[in-house]
Amino acid sequence: MKMNGSTPSSGVPPGQGPFGRVLRRWATFNVVGIMGVGVQIMTLVMLRGWFHMDYLLATALAVEAAILHNFVWHERWTWVDRTTSHDSTRLARLLRFNLTIGVLSIGENLLFMELLVGRLEVHYLVANLITIASCSVLNFVASDRLVFREAL
Repeated sequence: MKMNGSTPSSGVPPGQGPFGRVLRRWATFNVVGIMGVGVQIMTLVMLRGWFHMDYLLATALAVEAAILHNFVWHERWTWVDRTTSHDSTRLARLLRFNLTIGVLSIGENLLFMELLVGRLEVHYLVANLITIASCSVLNFVASDRLVFREAL
């Protein structure tokens, strides 16, 4: 390995190998996720706070709003190298995204919200943030391996 900070003897520049690519994608995934948290929290506040909707129904709708938001950003940024502009392919990915990430996220959110809000009486916004954080790793892996998978 060269000692002057240049390309290592493997010929792969630092941060360009498989691990570096995964770390960059994970970071991008989390930036999109943080924006999605904003969408989810704003939607939840509107539905629960303004319209007095049941917290579980409001949670499910808020999660779906974030899922749709995140899909658009993941298509255009996180997994842009694995997407095409063909509309039928995009529609298939959106369907896969909703059937995997959507089902996982809504299911996890409803389960954790019922536990945290319904049983432990945690404030619904705090409970929602805890729930979102607990789902992120599983959602990244499912997105990477099932929704935006590399072409075979």
